[in-house]
Amino acid sequence: MIGRRSIVSSVMIVLFPLSLVAQNAAPGSGAEAGAAVLHTKGGVFVNGAEAVDSGSVFPGDFLETRPGFVADLDAQGSSVLVQPESALKFEGNSIFLEHGRLSVGTATAFSVRVNCLKVEPVNPERTEYDASDSGGTIQVDAKKNDVKITQTGQLQKASKKSVGFRSAIVREGEQEKHSDADACGVVSTPSSAGSILNSKWLEIGGGAAVGGLVLCLIFCRGSSQPEMSNTDPSER
Repeated sequence: MIGRRSIVSSVMIVLFPLSLVAQNAAPGSGAEAGAAVLHTKGGVFVNGAEAVDSGSVFPGDFLETRPGFVADLDAQGSSVLVQPESALKFEGNSIFLEHGRLSVGTATAFSVRVNCLKVEPVNPERTEYDASDSGGTIQVDAKKNDVKITQTGQLQKASKKSVGFRSAIVREGEQEKHSDADACGVVSTPSSAGSILNSKWLEIGGGAAVGGLVLCLIFCRGSSQPEMSNTDPSER
């Protein structure tokens, strides 16, 4: 009996961090550094669940806007307008844009990553810019003050154009475009937020399933019925 209790305790130690991960992934689960306030009027999903009109988004959360709907993020000195049909990962002081379009207004160094490119203000002054990724094209529009585009992360496939690109300055009022293939060495295909959402929740669900299987192996064995003999008793 003591040995069985020890095993159950070990399983619960494994399952407890998983429950914390699921809690942190849910909007409004508590205060956390780098959180943002989300405003929406429907059609916006956070980690696969439809968001309320006003709630919280935490670093690591995934956000998707449906056609015809937008979302506003107030991220401590920065505001982000998420346009319809966009999918992104919120990272506290930055956003990873999977596809769609963002309008950013910031008085900090709030940045947007699109594939292997990072977009950020040049100066610590109030800066406004748009960043988008659609149809395999990354576009940056500098609305107020200048922004810098730098190549970051590992290229998927080396090419003369991608290797040659390192950084660029987009001046106020100007626009710059780069194809994913030329800048990052990979052809981007638009996808839904399900690709990033599913991977996150499969990790959580998979870990819980493993814990449940271990518990079943512990308790189900003792409650199983003995097998019935196929031998006719009259033949004994």
